[in-house]
Amino acid sequence: MAFIRSVIHLLWMGITVVPYALAIMLGTLLGVRGLPLYRIARAWLSLCISGARVLLGIRVEITGMEHLPQGENAGAVLLVKHQSTFETFLMPTIMPHPLAYVFKKELLYVPFFGWAIGRLDMIHIDRSQRTQAFNKVVQQGKDLLAKGIWIIMFPEGTRIARGQKGQYKTGGTRLAIDTGAPVVPIAVTSAKVWPRKAFIKRPGVVEVSIGQPISSVGRQPDELMREVEAWIEAEMRRLDPGAYPAAPTASTAAASVTADRGGE
Repeated sequence: MAFIRSVIHLLWMGITVVPYALAIMLGTLLGVRGLPLYRIARAWLSLCISGARVLLGIRVEITGMEHLPQGENAGAVLLVKHQSTFETFLMPTIMPHPLAYVFKKELLYVPFFGWAIGRLDMIHIDRSQRTQAFNKVVQQGKDLLAKGIWIIMFPEGTRIARGQKGQYKTGGTRLAIDTGAPVVPIAVTSAKVWPRKAFIKRPGVVEVSIGQPISSVGRQPDELMREVEAWIEAEMRRLDPGAYPAAPTASTAAASVTADRGGE
């Protein structure tokens, strides 16, 4: 049954993306730019999330919305735990500001989906040219933040299996420091129901926990990212403790030391 439901949901996304992508491309031909196009894209993403709820039995529980920066001109760089495609679809549907993803340029060639996102206020980069890519992120990021658009990045760079931790890269904190925007750490447990690279999805609850904004003023990229990483990974263990090995207690640690010493 899970396989059949997953097939139906995939077909649902594949069929519905076509008219929305065509609407975005037609809009650009008519000179439409910015927020109206984003709203079309967000409507399709909402359709995908609703489809996941109805067809796959995936529900979402969100905490910490009150932590998000308030005001039309408030900027933010969202740094999100990345476990599956689900959160890339979910985030624009729940955030009070338009979002701009930083993504690899290869996605632009995906039929309909890529053609559409290439016409939105997003930041696509060539990852083979690191210095030029980051300069582009900073330049476009400043312009987008000035328009009230938040930047969203996945600091681990790729989808990470449930219970695992990737290498947190400093691109997001460097952007925040260069633009003066606060960073907002976000933990997401999507892999419980939508595992990394898995075709079959399972019913269940995806928990989204939004942390307190962290000021980037006067910070260094490395130490700011360490703070983001510590909060996200601690929150992931709180939300999904079954996915992580239990921390050793004082008694088990002492027993281990004694065993290593030969029971002295």
